[in-house]
Amino acid sequence: MYINLMRNTSPDATSATLLSEVTGTVLGHRDGHGFLSADDRSISDVFLSSQEMRAVLHRDRVRVRVVRLDKRGRPEGRILEILERRPTPIIGRLLNESGVWLVAPEDKRFGQDVLIPKNATGTAQAGQVVAVELTEPPSMYSQPVGRVVEVLGEIDDPGMEIEIAVRKYEVPHRFSPQTLAEAAALPERIRAADGAHRVDLTDVALVTIDGEDARDFDDAVYCEPARVGRGKGWRLLVAIADVSHYVKPGEALDADAFQRATSVYFPRRVIPMLPEKISNGLCSLNPDEQRLSMVCDMLVDAAGEVRAYQFYPAVIRSHARLTYTEVATVLANTRGPEAARRAELLPHLLHLHEVYRALLKQRSVRGAIDFETTETQIVCDDSGRIEAIVPRTRTEAHRLIEEAMLAANVCAADFIQRAEHPSLYRVHEGPTPEKRLTLQNYLRALGLGLSISDDPKPADFQALALATRDRPDAAQIHSMLLRSMQQAIYTPVNGGHFGLAYPAYTHFTSPIRRYPDLLVHRVIKAILQGRRYAFQAPPPPDVAKPKGARAAPVDAGQWEQAGVHCSGNERRADEASRDVEAWLKCRFMRDRLGEEFGGTVSSVTGFGLFVVLDGLYVDGLVHITELGGEYFRFDEVRQELRGERTGVRFAVGSRVRVQVSRVDLDARRIDFRLVKDALAEPLPKAGRGKAARAADAGSAAADLSELQTRDRQAKARTREAERQRPGASAAATRAKGAGKKPAGATRKARRSR
Repeated sequence: MYINLMRNTSPDATSATLLSEVTGTVLGHRDGHGFLSADDRSISDVFLSSQEMRAVLHRDRVRVRVVRLDKRGRPEGRILEILERRPTPIIGRLLNESGVWLVAPEDKRFGQDVLIPKNATGTAQAGQVVAVELTEPPSMYSQPVGRVVEVLGEIDDPGMEIEIAVRKYEVPHRFSPQTLAEAAALPERIRAADGAHRVDLTDVALVTIDGEDARDFDDAVYCEPARVGRGKGWRLLVAIADVSHYVKPGEALDADAFQRATSVYFPRRVIPMLPEKISNGLCSLNPDEQRLSMVCDMLVDAAGEVRAYQFYPAVIRSHARLTYTEVATVLANTRGPEAARRAELLPHLLHLHEVYRALLKQRSVRGAIDFETTETQIVCDDSGRIEAIVPRTRTEAHRLIEEAMLAANVCAADFIQRAEHPSLYRVHEGPTPEKRLTLQNYLRALGLGLSISDDPKPADFQALALATRDRPDAAQIHSMLLRSMQQAIYTPVNGGHFGLAYPAYTHFTSPIRRYPDLLVHRVIKAILQGRRYAFQAPPPPDVAKPKGARAAPVDAGQWEQAGVHCSGNERRADEASRDVEAWLKCRFMRDRLGEEFGGTVSSVTGFGLFVVLDGLYVDGLVHITELGGEYFRFDEVRQELRGERTGVRFAVGSRVRVQVSRVDLDARRIDFRLVKDALAEPLPKAGRGKAARAADAGSAAADLSELQTRDRQAKARTREAERQRPGASAAATRAKGAGKKPAGATRKARRSR
């Protein structure tokens, strides 16, 4: 039966107090210092100096004492005890420097090279990427010592960047033997007994709509007109693969899935959460094959409001595997050849488009935030190197599926909340007071005449985005709006979803690739069966359970731990994916050293500008020392760098021309040099007409050109006077030598090459 629908808090973080003792995990920094991430999440991170970091490594667990607070009140600690050493191998390049073997870690957060005895290199050769197991930990007076336990290969081998990333970020990438055995024992197709107590929807024209390169299909949709109340509406079905039927609590399959918590996506490769037999076989909604699913059956009115819904297990048969491009083409031209080829499905696709337009209307009523951003896709060649980076085009078909999935996720959250059953919600909270204040000051400095209140709503952000989308500095404003918001997390405490403007939201639609979705399916099934699902975090599949051991008591802490674990692994997957993409982009740009490109400033910091290149969608840093021979001041409120002498400003959205000056594969960093003849023009002032802005820009450009000419003439006269003065050459030589890098920096630069 349908459920009729006609009808937050988080603790404040506190800093550690002076002389208190804190236990947590060390997080190294590439500059040599580090931080302690406290086990008690109400305590802020504790700073660890480079001296304290000599005896520990990134990810070690330690106990520290807070010995002082800096002028901002941030705690600084001294390590009292090392509780647990990092157990996993370190990945790096094997080097031989003056007869000494060492491994330079790929993850620069380790901060120390690992010494390797001559008899501990195994079959590895200098320059190869290896995994190292520590035999002696670091101390205050000695470097760590280790032995090579695995040779990954040469740094330029195809796919090496992925092999490095999965180990660097400790992404589980091999299923346990127990998991593989359980997957192999599953049937090849659904059996007659599997359909018991399920609704037969095999005659309903459900279809899957995914990208051209998709391999697993975990959702199918269908829509038909229906009477909702006294008016017209639609019946919208979202069928999701029933992974919970095959992955049971207490099994190795479940333990492996929990350890991964999510699939990890790289260019040309995926590290799946579940074995291929499940993800691409039994639970993939392939066309014309019967599959088990969980269905969210909704009634949507003409205004786009979900008036009623019900959940039930079903047997379905996908009637077609459609792509986003194909559906977008059909919707754009219902009389075209693509529409004629899908004539039997055309009415259903049109109904889907109608309900999508209604849901989109309701999205606007809610005030959900919808920023226009450019997403890119990396196209690789057969060897795994970048061939091109192209923008992803979001079509009506993409948005159609997105709105259908959002509606199903909201119904799942409401269903669980009504049953008062513990589960995981997807929570996205509004800006913190600090971020809100920063944004308010920024908007005030721009003189927009628009701002946000002390209790902002999603509609306030959406109104700002719409009001500024035609401004030349729209990218800068939208970037600040995005950065003011917090990251979404999984938690058993429902706090709503700020960005989507939902009072309750969860993830239900992707159990093949997200463990929280699998948990939500189990909870919904338990509610439908009139029981409660008692979640317990499964141990790793290779850890044997003692005979006769009883299950630990279930409490709310188990759900809290599951939320923290899944949120952390989601961040880990994102970091690993970004690391691989950054490596590929560095390799891509290494062949373009010295070339000039136009670009747009994407971010401004106190040490320089980040610029995205036109057409290539690769970003890099223009260091502040490359901006010209004057002092630039960083305006934190306006998020811009301003030259004190010329008044030239660099802000997000500024147009510049740069030259690729350096590519560091090890640091995943690309450096640009500003082309001096293409300095950014001052940005137009807010609140003025186009003609006035054009006049301002022309006048400012002329003034800047005159200032630059006078500056060049003055520098030329100064250089001429210096040359004529006795001893000038020696002084110039000494000044040049004073700017050399220290020996350590030179060694690191040599390695990066």
